[in-house]
Amino acid sequence: MGTMTNPPVQPGSSTRAVHAGTSGPHAHNAIVQPVVQSATYTFADTQDLTQHQQASLLGQAGDRVDYGRYGNATVAQVERRLAALEGSAECVLFASGMAAVTTTLLALLGSGAHMVITDDSYRRTRQFCLTFLNRFGVETSVVPAADVGALAAAIRPNTRMLVSESPTNPYLRCLDLNAFAALGKKHNIYTLIDSTFATPLNCRPLEHGVDLVIHSATKYLGGHNDLLAGALCASAQLTGIVRQLQFLLGGVLDPQQAFLLGRGMKTLALRVERQNENGQRVAEFLATHPAVERVWYPGLATHPDHNTARAQMCGFGGVVSFEVRGDLAAASRVVDRVQIPLIAPSLGGVESLIEQPALMSFFELDTAERLAVGIKDNLIRLALGIEDTADLIADLQRALAST
Repeated sequence: MGTMTNPPVQPGSSTRAVHAGTSGPHAHNAIVQPVVQSATYTFADTQDLTQHQQASLLGQAGDRVDYGRYGNATVAQVERRLAALEGSAECVLFASGMAAVTTTLLALLGSGAHMVITDDSYRRTRQFCLTFLNRFGVETSVVPAADVGALAAAIRPNTRMLVSESPTNPYLRCLDLNAFAALGKKHNIYTLIDSTFATPLNCRPLEHGVDLVIHSATKYLGGHNDLLAGALCASAQLTGIVRQLQFLLGGVLDPQQAFLLGRGMKTLALRVERQNENGQRVAEFLATHPAVERVWYPGLATHPDHNTARAQMCGFGGVVSFEVRGDLAAASRVVDRVQIPLIAPSLGGVESLIEQPALMSFFELDTAERLAVGIKDNLIRLALGIEDTADLIADLQRALAST
């Protein structure tokens, strides 16, 4: 009989968040990888340069590069760690989440193509698709969020990509990822999910068959509201296409920002666990408060996509959107009277943030336009941090008394 061997144990998410992507001892035996703060790289002689160029043509250069726009050791390590967390073959980091979105779409869509995006996606993503891409001959259809049937009905012979978030912003709609991926495969269309709100800890769309996953790493992955970064996780083939355009457009991540991102990711599992808990308990509190008209949180049975979220998510995140009873002024009173959450855009950091979408992200629209895209006067988005749950609830209790 042959000797039986046990397969290697797959490390857990928290272990990967701390250790994935590292290789060998770091310079000077440091625990953390030093920041490689260099714009260009030297060669010993002409032969060294020629060997590098030949290896690059064969795709065998590894992390060795000649210029900072084409790679950086600090950035590469964080890319490997995020790929391990997301379960992708490769990861490409960018200077911002929008740089990840725009570069990916430009790389994979050409003139004459058609794409479909869901309506509860980030407004700047939709704006890029509907205005900028349209100038280059790419047409975009917008369909209701979390509606796979509407996505299917919008497909044309020239459709090249289906795009959605899950959960979406600000109503936390959750798309059936299995059905979404199957739809793309049936029609030979790329499927892209912005999974910023979920993080790789709560959901991994690639495991459901999705082709491309985008993250605004500014949010949960960085986790401390002190950096801008974006990421694409996908196959080696797709990331290779996108990376070549990134070299041309130049939206690369600075090594110091990559260092901060890698440091933030080491505590991702701990932070997301607390934010999941805060999100669930705060949502349950708000759902029973007489001053609250409606709560949008996928962890509540009242959310329209609760069953979908339960089937494909390990946790429901730290963002809770809710509608107070009253008008814009009533919502403003609540926002102004909380003491722990800070009035600011963004989400996913250790500090709780609060905003009225009508006055923050959609202020430039008139009332009719804003209501047409589903942003009500009385809507509040609360992005919970890692503060004590009891303190957050007590703070909201005091603020809601004002209504």
